[in-house]
Amino acid sequence: MKSLTSAEILEKVSDSAVPKAGSGVLKLLILAILAGAYIAFGAQASAMVSFNLVADASTFGLGKLISAVVFPVGLMMVVLCGAELFTGNNLMLIGLLDKKIRISGLLKNWIIVYIGNFIGALLIAVLINYSGLLESGDGLLGAITVRTAISKTSLDFGRAFVLGIMCNWLVCLAVWMATGAQATISKIFSIFFCIGLFVLSGFEHSVANMYFIPAGMIASANDAFVQLLDLDISGLTVENLLIGNLLPVTLGNIVGGGIFVGIVYWLTYRKLK
Repeated sequence: MKSLTSAEILEKVSDSAVPKAGSGVLKLLILAILAGAYIAFGAQASAMVSFNLVADASTFGLGKLISAVVFPVGLMMVVLCGAELFTGNNLMLIGLLDKKIRISGLLKNWIIVYIGNFIGALLIAVLINYSGLLESGDGLLGAITVRTAISKTSLDFGRAFVLGIMCNWLVCLAVWMATGAQATISKIFSIFFCIGLFVLSGFEHSVANMYFIPAGMIASANDAFVQLLDLDISGLTVENLLIGNLLPVTLGNIVGGGIFVGIVYWLTYRKLK
């Protein structure tokens, strides 16, 4: 089955912004919670298969590669099962530029979906911590979970912003290609390679961080995890979660997905000959 052209994808993405902007609050919130949970499932699984490798500098790259193979399942579930993901919805800017939706509809969607994504990801972070799974590898998974949260909250604003740009550039390209793919298997492969690339590269995804950082913050209450790798958890604060990481990463995600994918393709196919 033939895939859509980029011009056809642009039209389809533009049209899809209309029901997204017009959806009721409860529907949006439920679908957003599901998306946050799906991304968190992928994040947790990627940590589970790679924690023993990323713990050692000599096998860190291999661990990232294995993690990149598993993490994309989260976005696959979002796209194929139907859910509302903030980072993917940055492409709604195309509908705004085409004057199919208003700025109020765009902001309503983004705000509700962002909150819902956070709820879903936080739910999985709590469940994973109470499941006992972080005890895997004699507690090494728990220690790596805490270390991951520390590394993310230690990023300076500019670096987090840039990593956020590159991340959602790839995420929205994954959504773009999946939109153009007609067969399910084609959608899966479209998502797999772009998302795997961002994970392998170490870019920053706001919704994934809604799982990674809270999961590490909760796990840091376990002294055994902290002592295993002699970790300094003083920086694991709500302020560093929200202002130190999520704010710059979210802004970067909007630029990467909304501008470098959405606006660039809109200008290319709507304004340029």
